[in-house]
This record gives sequence, structure tokens and C-alpha cells, in this order.
Amino acid sequence: MESAEVLIVGAGPAGAACAWALRRAGVDVAMCDQARFPREKVCAGWITPAVLAALEISSEDYGREHVLQPITGFRIGLMGEASASEIRYQETVSYGIRRVEFDDYLLRRAGARLYTGEAVRSLRREAGSWQVDARFRAPMLVGAGGHTCPVARALGAHPGGEPAILAQEIEYLAPAGTLARCGVRADRPELYFCRDLAGYGWCIRKGDYLNIGLGREHVHGLSTQVDDFLDYLVRERGVPRPVGSMHGHAYLVRGQGRRSLLSEGALLVGDAAGLAYPRSGEGIRPAVESGLLAAGVIHAARGDYRARNLEPYLERLQARFGHGKSLAQALPAGLRAFLARGLFLHPGLLRRALLDHGFLHAHQPALAPWT
Repeated sequence: MESAEVLIVGAGPAGAACAWALRRAGVDVAMCDQARFPREKVCAGWITPAVLAALEISSEDYGREHVLQPITGFRIGLMGEASASEIRYQETVSYGIRRVEFDDYLLRRAGARLYTGEAVRSLRREAGSWQVDARFRAPMLVGAGGHTCPVARALGAHPGGEPAILAQEIEYLAPAGTLARCGVRADRPELYFCRDLAGYGWCIRKGDYLNIGLGREHVHGLSTQVDDFLDYLVRERGVPRPVGSMHGHAYLVRGQGRRSLLSEGALLVGDAAGLAYPRSGEGIRPAVESGLLAAGVIHAARGDYRARNLEPYLERLQARFGHGKSLAQALPAGLRAFLARGLFLHPGLLRRALLDHGFLHAHQPALAPWT
């Protein structure tokens, strides 16, 4: 049976960030994931400079061999409206990345022992350690396996019975010559919000790839909205129609999940913990930062992984991400629609309230490393 001090279940950005920080501190870490890397991961896929800073990644170095599309603005509007606002910045405020590249890069960089291609089937805690599938044993377990993470289920989560966001999206290579006729600029992703502000659609260029998707709080009518959105992009923005099926997935935003985030010798990070930002649905920065916060708490526990020694993790999540709930979420759909129309008439307010604060989190500096 394989053993490690810390076993991380899930090798996405949350797990890789946690492993990277622990390995730098000299901790013996193993990781397992049901997928084999590099693996395709459909995702809008943008990261702010704060993510690179927290992970101490040079944009110049990463961009030499991977897609790293600088974003210096957004085209933003309401679905069904003819007009949209062009919001521009003087500097790069985000980057478009391909998850198939980014996740694999983080994973290899972490340097942990890696076991892939097999799903976790059983988890059992006995004699102060977790036993996983009669194959791994570790006193500390980190759940980083996304919305349906087996560690989250072991701690009592019930995926499918929570108020999750449902999204449909696709990433595809644009046919040769079609991007020259596409109205969506590489440095300016396009965002179109539902009238009730309960979701939005996006179109992002990443090199020669396009990512299109739509996510919202309520799933009723989602497929129809996605079809209408695709038709709009093809008809009005010159986007080449994707070939293939949209991929659906669910995730929890901060403040809406009801999951226990830690127990004896175990804690959850990233989407397994339901940490996506409420306004944007972005999960990469919360995933990376929660992985780093978890690593700091695990290291400070010095081998004593009783729940009381892991509880500072909850305090640090609260300090970093707050409770996650917003006033807009509590308002009736009709009132939200009325306020949205007023908001979109004022580009300056739109930039400050929605983009700077809700999407880019420009008010929050990069997470400082602890190692």
C-alpha cells in the first residue's frame, strides 16, 4: 500500500497549488485523479495576474510555450439588446488560458507523486489515517476533485441536492481563415448578461481557439438560451459556428453551498468546497488561493490533523472570500432586471461595480506566499 503524509484527491488547480506549496515546505505529498493528464477541461479559462503572482509564475516564461492571451478590455451587454459597452483598460487585467495546458503545467510543477487514470471508490478513516481504495494510506486528506469530489461526499456532501450553477460550454479550434471575419477581439472577451442578472454568456478567444458558454442559477430553459446565444454570436459577431456538442457541468458559488469543509484529517479546496465567485462564477483564483491557504494550515498542524487544528482554514477562507452572498441575489428577478437595465446605461459604473469588483477582484491583492 502506498503511503504519504498528505494525499490530495484531484489534480486540478486547487490540488496542484496545495501540492506545490506543501512540497516547497518539504512535505511528502501524493496526488490521485481519475483522469490522465494532460486532459481536456472545458472552461472559460481566464486568470488574473494575481493568480500568476500567488503561484510565482512568470507570464513571460509561461507564455513562451503555452496560450496566454492578454486581456485589456471587455465588450459587455444585456442579452437581447442591440447595443453593448466597450470597456477598456490601460494594462493587462486578465489572461485567457487553455485548461488542458494550464492544469498540466501546474501539476508537473508541483512535483508530487502522481497516480492517475483511476477513480476513487472507497474512503475509510481508521487509526488516525485515511485508507483510499486499499491502495493509499495518509493521515491527511485534501479533497480537490471538483463538484462531485469523493472526499466531499465522504464529508456528507450530496451533489445534485444543492443550489448549484449549471453551465454549458464548448472550446474549439476555429477553422482556418474564419477568425479574420470574427468580430470578437482576442484582447477583448465578450460578456452578455441575462436580464435578471442570474447568469451570463461569454465568448473568449485563446489563440486560434474559441470558448463559448452560458451559465446561470436556474436551469429551466438553459438549453434554449444557449441556442439563442450561439445564433446571436454567429449572426451578429461573425463567430464560426462550433462543430460538436456543448459540455455541461455544475458548480457551487461561495455562500450557497451547505458542505462541511473539514473533518478529522480532511479538508476541501476549490470547487469541492464550493468557492467560485458569486458574480462571475470564476473558480480558478478561488481554487488556487484555497489550495495555498489549506497548505499553510496543514503545514502549521505539524502532523496533528485533528479537526481543531484545521479550523484556522475556515477562518482564512472567511477572511479571504467573505460570506459570498450579495444583495442582488436576494432581490426578486423583476427588480434585478430593472436594476440591470439602469446599470448597463452607465459604462463607468458597469466597469467599477461589475467588472473591477465582481469579475477581476481588482481591490484584492495577490495572496502572499507563506513558504
